[in-house]
This record gives sequence, structure tokens and C-alpha cells, in this order.
Amino acid sequence: MSAIHELLTEHLDLWTAADTAKKSGRGRGAGTAAGVYGIKKLRELILELAVRGKLVPQDANDEPASELLKRIQAEKAKLIAEGKIKNSKSPLTPLLQRGGSNSTAVTATTSTSTSNPPPFAKGGPGGISDEQQPFELPQGWEWVRLGEVCSYIQRGKGPVYTDKSDYSVISQKCVRWTGLDLSQARFIDSDSIHKYEAIRMLCEGDVLWNSTGTGTIGRACVIPELEHKPILVADSHVTVIRPIAFLSVFLWRWIQSPSVQSKIESAASGTTNQIELNTSTVISHPFPLPPLAEQHRIVAKVDELMALCDQLETQHNNAAEAHEKLVSHLLGTLTQSQKTVSPLCKRGAGGDLDWQRIAAHFDTLFTTQASIDALKQTLLQLAVMGKLEPQNPNDESVDESLALIQSERAFLIKTGRIRKEKPLTQVSLDNIPFQIPDDWRWKKIGDTALFTEYGISLQTFDTENGVPVLKMGDIQNGQVLLGGQKKVPELIDELPALYLDKYDLLYNRTNSADLVGKTGIYLGNDFEYTFASYLIRIRFSKISSNPEYFNLAMNAPFFRDTQISPCITQQCGQANVNGTMLKNMIVPIPPLAEQHRIVAKVEELMALCDQLKARLAAANQLQQKLADGMVERAIMS
Repeated sequence: MSAIHELLTEHLDLWTAADTAKKSGRGRGAGTAAGVYGIKKLRELILELAVRGKLVPQDANDEPASELLKRIQAEKAKLIAEGKIKNSKSPLTPLLQRGGSNSTAVTATTSTSTSNPPPFAKGGPGGISDEQQPFELPQGWEWVRLGEVCSYIQRGKGPVYTDKSDYSVISQKCVRWTGLDLSQARFIDSDSIHKYEAIRMLCEGDVLWNSTGTGTIGRACVIPELEHKPILVADSHVTVIRPIAFLSVFLWRWIQSPSVQSKIESAASGTTNQIELNTSTVISHPFPLPPLAEQHRIVAKVDELMALCDQLETQHNNAAEAHEKLVSHLLGTLTQSQKTVSPLCKRGAGGDLDWQRIAAHFDTLFTTQASIDALKQTLLQLAVMGKLEPQNPNDESVDESLALIQSERAFLIKTGRIRKEKPLTQVSLDNIPFQIPDDWRWKKIGDTALFTEYGISLQTFDTENGVPVLKMGDIQNGQVLLGGQKKVPELIDELPALYLDKYDLLYNRTNSADLVGKTGIYLGNDFEYTFASYLIRIRFSKISSNPEYFNLAMNAPFFRDTQISPCITQQCGQANVNGTMLKNMIVPIPPLAEQHRIVAKVEELMALCDQLKARLAAANQLQQKLADGMVERAIMS
């Protein structure tokens, strides 16, 4: 056991080094959106070692499980003789079966007479052959079928619900890894409850095991001692397991272990069929039974180590939260600075003093994906504030570029390409989000773009021929993703007018509140793609402006905070920011030459950020592999 103790205590840096990762709906701690991968693996390791007899040392003075089995069998025979449980048999089947409900589930099983129960056999209908044993057990343990050591294993049944009564129905929502959640229980009327057999009434110590349900199957809990002794029954999605003379909590820990949960996970993958834990499969499942004294030691040790894992995760999350706040504060100093920031300058050489402070601790500040994403957002914000690139007094005036844009628009109106619209009001100084350099201008999008227009509303089809239609989901991280779109016929009234040109911007006018207002730049070929009506095409001058600058400006933090969010309205359950609102949103406009310099600098810095994220991802994958390797080594030792 010293090697196991060393593994758990001497490698805490490894368990906490792995980055956060999505959790499944199963296993201890499930229900939290994310957790530390290494600590998640550590919890799984603790449980697997526990049910394999490798977590605490065996004691030669412990009464062996074979003696416990004799008492269990005698108690079961007594219950049968008293008529409290049925003497029925069930076929032994694999752990999981697919499809259909199991309304004829078995109540309890025994293969013995009530007078003289024989010892448990190895192999045969009631025993477990060597080939059927999932792993080798320590001396003094026994492999048994779960139904052999329980007085009752049965799926609940569908009740007749009522709004309120004294009788509660336990559903899979009530069965949490953290315990029984009665706040999720529904109620059954008194007439229905009298139709339930007494054996169906749930008791303290019963183990509840979710038997169906996407994301909830396999989850289990133990019914604790309840203060008010409510009358509880289970619905048809929950299997009730009632152990005889051994610890319910040990059984619960066994259900939590990867040995059991992995079978559910593997069976549930790659299919849309219903996954179901039938009662007969639970009854027949091999279960490792330790001596009773060792069960107590195992449960106590698991509780102790799980508490340690909780502390480690809390400390990690607190440190991560503090780290996030520190990064946010330091990056905030850059946007508040009155000087130009030089992120690519060498440490200690030139540039803004606030950036130099950050650069001096770059390796410790930007160590997570979230911190790098925050850096990328700060770089966008600095770019549109005129703090990323120094101004050049020799640049052509921005006013001259704006005048040329007006001339281009006038030509499009004259040739009938667009209609003349009512002039927009001037930008009020009271509405500008921040100060910009003297040679920049705040302008409304409607005054800087050549035109805006909605896309097509025709139904699309998954066909080989036709024109692909870009939709809301194709706008990701400021880009428009091409490929895989459904299509419309080429010969429709909306075409060719609604063909996209390279460098058109697509704006998402309808979506969820956090996604509405997304903007991406189209970099495909002219006259190949069109776009759906929930998007707005914004066409900027390619001669007198840089459309890529406007794309990064509309993806900068200020734009969502000050232009998108205040304009959001709700329509049919979706957030909406329409074309009129869009044209009145304001952006800071630098001289054309500076627009080009800003775009080039942002592309350079974003590429560096992406490289850093890739290195972090690779390092995290290595940490996860190391954690996985540690787990495998411990289990196989």
C-alpha cells in the first residue's frame, strides 16, 4: 500500500496541473460544468482502487466475506420464509441492454431453498466463473451476483401524479451524485399509493440507481436518514437496490467506480437508441464483496480522500479565479493607459510602462486558454483605441477617405445599384465610448459603409448543384466558415444581386443574446456564395477603407458592450438587433494607411497568441496522458 500512498500524495502537482475539462453526467462531482482533469482522474483512481481492494491494507483478523455471505444467505432465506420477499429466479444477462422498458423486472432472486442454504458456487447460474470475473480480488473477498446479496432489486413504476400530497415520487432528477434531492420530487395521490406493495416503499440505506435517461443513466445515491420519515416510492426510471447486512455506501462507491461507469459510457456511445439498465441485468451483475470490517475502512478512507480532492479542486479554482482577476486588472491598465502599447518589443526595451510590467511576467500570467483569449480581446481593444500602432502625421487625412466613400456611394445610387436613403444624424460627443487620436473620427456604420442589405429567405436544400447559403452558425471568431452549406438554385430573383464579394462583412442580426451581433469577414471568391435573411451584408469600400479593420473593430469588446448589447430586443424567443440599429452604430475610423498597419499588427499578434494556445493545449494533453498513465499504473500494480 505504500506505493499507492506515494502515488496519491507525492504527485499532487500532476493531479492539479491538468487544465479544466468538461465533465460528463456521471461520476463524483458530475453536474459541475467543468473540473480539473487531473483531480477528476484522481477521484476515479481512488474509487477504482477501493473496489479492487487496493486502497486500504487487508487485515488477516477480519472475518472473510465468505462468512458474511453465509449470514446474508440465511437472512435472505428468513425473509423468504416470512413472505417478505419472493423466491424468484432471473436470467443472468450483460450489464446493459438496449431499447424498451422492463415492466416485468424481477423482485428478488435466490437459488436456494429456505431451509439449508448452500455456499455460493463459482460458476453456474448463481456463481461467477473465472472468465466472468472483471479483475482479481484480494484474499478474503468474494465475487457474487448483486442479486445474491440484496433482498430487493426492482425498477420503480409509473405513478399517477397529483399537485401536492404527503407521498413523494423519486425520479432520476432526484438521484444526484451528491445525494438525494427531494426538491425535484413530484407527488402521488393517496389512492395510488395504496396500490403499492409495502416492499416498494423506500427505506433508509436503499441505493437508487438511474436506469434510463440521456446524461443521467448510471447515476446513483443512497437514501439517508430523513428527519420527517416521508413516504417515498421510485418511478420507472430508477432501480431500487436494498442490500442485506453490508454497507450501502460501499455499494454506492462501487457503482461510481470506472469499472461500472465505463460499461455504461461505452454502451451509450455512437447510437441514438434508448440505453436502459434492466432489473435482471442489475441482479446478475458481478459485485466484489469485501469483509465487512474492510468495507468500513474503505468507506472511511474514500470519504477522507474525496474530501482532500474537494479541497484541492477548491484551492485550484480559487487560484484560477484570482489569476483571472489579476490578468483582467493588468490588461485593463493597458486600455486605460495614455500611451501607445508595443507588445512585440523586447522586455525592458521601450514601449509603455504598463506593458513592460506585463511582459516581465508574461510566462506566469498567460498560462491558460482563458487568459490568452483575454489578451486577444485586449489587443483588439487597443487596436481600435489607436494604442497598438503609433500615428503617422504623414498619413492621408481620414476625412479625405470618408469623402471618397461618399463619392462611391453616390455613384452606386446614380447607377441604380442602391437607393438613396435619408441621411443619418451626426455622432454625439456624449455617446462616444472612449477618446481616440486627434486624426481619427467616430462615424456611424451607415456613413462609412457603401451599403447594407438583408439576405435571402428561400428554403435551402442539401444538393450537389446550386449556390451555397451562409447562415448564422457559419460566423465564428470573426471569420466566415466556408464549406458544407445547403444550397438554393442559381436561377432565383435574388441573384446575382445577393452574391457575396470578397471582404464583405456578414452581421448576425438574430440569435441568442450572447451571439447576436456576431460579425465575420467573407474571404471566399466573388459570385460563389450568398447568405440567409438572418444575416446582414455590409459592404465597405475596398479602395477608400480596409474592410478587415472594420471587422476587427466590430469584434472588439467595446462594440458589443456599447453598440450591440444596449440595442438588443427580444422577438419570438430570440435576441434581435436589426439593420436600422446597425447603421446607427458607431466605430472609430483611423486614416486609411493606419487601418492597414493596424490590421497587419493584429494579424501578427493573433498568430502569436494562437501559437501560445497551441503550445498550452499540447502541454495540457501531455499532463492528461501522464495522469492517465499514473491511474493505469496504480490499477495494474
